[in-house]
Amino acid sequence: MASSNHKTSILLFVLLLCTIIASLPKSYARIAKYDDYLRARANQSYAEALQAFDPNPEKVADDLNEQVEGILISQSLARRHLKEDGCKATNPIDRCWRCDPNWANNRKRLADCARGFGHHTTGGKDGRYYVVTDPSDDSILEPKPGTLRHAVIQSQPLWIIFSRPMIIRLQQELICTSDKTIDGRGVEVHIAYGAGITLQFVHNVIIHNIRIHNIVEGNGGMIRDTVDHIGLRTISDGDAISIFGSNNVWIDHVSMSRATDGLIDAIQGSTAITISNCKFNHHDHVLLLGAHDSDTDDKIMQVTVAFNRFGEGLIQRMPRCRRGFFHIINNYYSRWEMYAIGGSSNPTIISQGNRFKASNNSYTKEVTKRENSYKSEWQNWQWRSEGDKFTDGAFFTESGPKIRHTKTPLSLRNLIKFKPGSYAGRLTRYAGALKCQVGRMC
Repeated sequence: MASSNHKTSILLFVLLLCTIIASLPKSYARIAKYDDYLRARANQSYAEALQAFDPNPEKVADDLNEQVEGILISQSLARRHLKEDGCKATNPIDRCWRCDPNWANNRKRLADCARGFGHHTTGGKDGRYYVVTDPSDDSILEPKPGTLRHAVIQSQPLWIIFSRPMIIRLQQELICTSDKTIDGRGVEVHIAYGAGITLQFVHNVIIHNIRIHNIVEGNGGMIRDTVDHIGLRTISDGDAISIFGSNNVWIDHVSMSRATDGLIDAIQGSTAITISNCKFNHHDHVLLLGAHDSDTDDKIMQVTVAFNRFGEGLIQRMPRCRRGFFHIINNYYSRWEMYAIGGSSNPTIISQGNRFKASNNSYTKEVTKRENSYKSEWQNWQWRSEGDKFTDGAFFTESGPKIRHTKTPLSLRNLIKFKPGSYAGRLTRYAGALKCQVGRMC
């Protein structure tokens, strides 16, 4: 009888715990126990996000446009020039570091190369190198030295590199702390067949030159998220990269495909983000920038999506936006199955110099999709296309006020009649993880 009562008590406790977890506010997502430590982290992160918010996002967009235009004008992207110096970099981010044959000894030069809203991101530039030598992920509570999990929970800035090619199967979501760079150049690093990467209440993180694919949900439970804190987590969503309440994040040259949920989700007031030179394939919900129409914190979200390839087997959300300001520049879109760019809750979407190639399906030619709103509402949202190239019947439905440029319209570069959408293929030619060799230009 006592044993039966004990089992009943345990069952009631489990049901109560599940009820509590299910009723947690959305801002506590995947945190089963929101303790004082995490509460302080959340408050600090939001204060940092407000500081990272740029009150003049149009200037940031124009600055990036000018840098792209400068590359194209000064170099003309001519084959002759590429043969002259041997450098295959075709956009301003890559030109910043890829032309150095000694990149392996100058890895931290990358920290000066972010552009767009994430341009202040330097990752682990001010820290030492940490070499990952062990691909295992056997101990979630006490990660082994030499593993990626041990590296990302350290409190000091770190530039994390890898000793050899490896496939890392994460047993639980990899919770990364602030001031980190994950740099996979020189070896082939896969994060696959397990959980994904979580950036929650952090700042100043670079994820560069790795492959993330076949990501599944984590089971949740007790997970060490810093050297001095272990937290109780719920089941993870199965995102490849989840950015939650974080700022100054740069994701560059990452190849991504096949996750249970999104490839990249940035939510809950995350801002100052650049997603560049990535390759996306074989997925449904690709980029989610803002999770819920009710999340007013996303008003400060500012994201640059630049020089990416949206390729085979993609369906929708490239990206799907809410509330914030989104600069989508010089990406290559090929044959989406539903729509390419969508949103709700009055986001500002500036699409410039992209190439949109529609599928053969006559019902999916439109690039854009407004959700949860009537035309009388969305016709006032600023969704503008400038210099985009449309093929195979693709079209972009514009709305709202025209783009407000901060540069004088009489400047020399603005007088040049330049159609950047036709260059999107070249600018994204080397999107995705690169095969960099030591001693040679990458």
